[in-house]
Amino acid sequence: MRRLIALGSLAGAPGVTTTALALAAAWPQEADGGVRPVVVEANVWGGDLATRCGAPHTPGLLDVAAAARQPQPGSLLGAVAELPFGVRAVVAPAGRGACGEAVRVLAAESGRRVLRGEAGDRGAVLLDVGRIGADGEGLLSAVDHVMLVTRGCPEALTHVYAHLLDVDEEARQIALVVVGPCPFPSEEITQALGIQDVVFLPWDVRTVAAMRSHRRITLRTSGFRMRPLMAAAHLLARQISGADGPAGVPERAGVVRQMRAALVEARGEGSGV
Repeated sequence: MRRLIALGSLAGAPGVTTTALALAAAWPQEADGGVRPVVVEANVWGGDLATRCGAPHTPGLLDVAAAARQPQPGSLLGAVAELPFGVRAVVAPAGRGACGEAVRVLAAESGRRVLRGEAGDRGAVLLDVGRIGADGEGLLSAVDHVMLVTRGCPEALTHVYAHLLDVDEEARQIALVVVGPCPFPSEEITQALGIQDVVFLPWDVRTVAAMRSHRRITLRTSGFRMRPLMAAAHLLARQISGADGPAGVPERAGVVRQMRAALVEARGEGSGV
């Protein structure tokens, strides 16, 4: 069955979508029997990729949710679109109403079956949940790994600290992905926040611009001309996928149960970046 990896943020969505796309693009070819990962826009506030990349809205997230309601749920892969830079994605329309309901359907048992597939299905599903909140916590309870994306500035890390302050050690088994400049070393962050895994991704304007293009391009994931974001994403993807050995990102162990209070931000509009 496919493994589920959720990417989200606490306050706003500082590069969650870009991180998910970079990981998918940099996924090792030898991982999962050569099956490429799928990025799913599972943000209750709606998605951006259809507009950003010129991908069709349908089939997409709403079709996956509709299929999950059927007695014989269809395949997730039937709703996949190929983005111009070679990433497979299930896109979502803008707007909260229908998307919020679709995410709730995917969090149910029938929705999880569609996401994970059959026993013989391989691969990874990268769930871009955007801003983590009460509406999406049901889906988080279904995943194998949680990756919390944040900026590296002191105020952003203070946000993370404040929200993790009252959770126990079990709830800290997540990976913190710090996007952009950060004045603190990983050791200092892990000590201050009590999170075991901290990884850094550079903010790469050229790569981000390429991901917004409607033109067919190839994002280099090897060689000396590889862009900084893709180089870092390649290393992280190898760690997550287990291409270099056992997967390095800790498995989610009751994260939602423990983080229910800590990871629920006051409701307000937000979307992936």
